[in-house]
Amino acid sequence: MQLGSIALLVRAYDEALAYYVGVLGFRLLEDTDLGAGKRWVRIAPHGAETGLLLALARGEAQQKAIGNQSGGRVFLFLHTTSFWADYHRLQGRGVQFLEEPRQESYGLVVVFADVYGNKWDLLEVPLGL
Repeated sequence: MQLGSIALLVRAYDEALAYYVGVLGFRLLEDTDLGAGKRWVRIAPHGAETGLLLALARGEAQQKAIGNQSGGRVFLFLHTTSFWADYHRLQGRGVQFLEEPRQESYGLVVVFADVYGNKWDLLEVPLGL
């Protein structure tokens, strides 16, 4: 088995695509119209097997959870093999970093917030860990 997709609540599909594809540089895997305003939209970082399913929030409870699907903790972990190049590229594209990069026992890491406020780690893990 493998993890196929992770559902991510969004306000609007096109707004989410503009950020995740346009700013973060993810690739669009699928965008299928399901009718009645629903779409099946999947994105992923280049080379990744697991991606995000952009889920249009419906109802008050889902609307309130946009940007806080993990209760304020880091929610998603974006691994890189070129930390500084990716950090500077994302910084140049206006990504909101919440701290300065730091070295931890598990790798080089920095936390950023996406367009909705979800917290992500940009993380370079040393080979062998």
